[in-house]
Amino acid sequence: MTDAPASMTPPPDTDSTSDDGDAQEGATKVRKRPKPGERRIQILQALATMLEQPGSERITTAALAAKLEVSEAALYRHFASKAQMFEGLIDFIEQSVLSLAQQIVERDYADPKAQIGKVVAMMLQFAEKNPGMTRVMVGDALVFEHERLQTRMNQFFDKMESTLKQSLRDHAQASGSATPSVDAQVQASVLTAFVVGRLQRFARSGFRRMPTEQLELSLARLI
Repeated sequence: MTDAPASMTPPPDTDSTSDDGDAQEGATKVRKRPKPGERRIQILQALATMLEQPGSERITTAALAAKLEVSEAALYRHFASKAQMFEGLIDFIEQSVLSLAQQIVERDYADPKAQIGKVVAMMLQFAEKNPGMTRVMVGDALVFEHERLQTRMNQFFDKMESTLKQSLRDHAQASGSATPSVDAQVQASVLTAFVVGRLQRFARSGFRRMPTEQLELSLARLI
């Protein structure tokens, strides 16, 4: 599949200085500060990486600051709250998945069945590449956070269901269904539940059960 989902990979170890401006003892060269916006990305990457670890249901800003070797005050220079950090992750999820879904629909407009399979596969592949994001998508990482974050993720899946519904309606019409809208609504709900179920299994298995496991056979039964 050419529509490769984006991955928020952790930053490599570099000699960038911390926001606290603390120099290492015995440093023999000047260490560069992160470029504008770079530290913000590093914070989100670190948070996503920490969410991949066991017992990551509740991550404190103190733990996140320690991982980045900065102070908590340094975090708050880039994000007003921890909720805003999670919103940054949700923004990445929405922008990555929704834009790819739209690309698939526009490119494969003549083949609704292909659209459906590729959109579902893309969502599951995104989760495989971003395990920490999966905890956000299924809500495990949001249990102790502001309820608006879970609302946003619910809205994300509603948008994906709507995308599937349109493709399924076109597929039902092409197949001669007498009730294409009803058929599409039911099937879109089933496919969305399938995706959410695969993501939940992935997260709760400690990322051992891959979301794309036997995907082609599963889709053949669902579409």
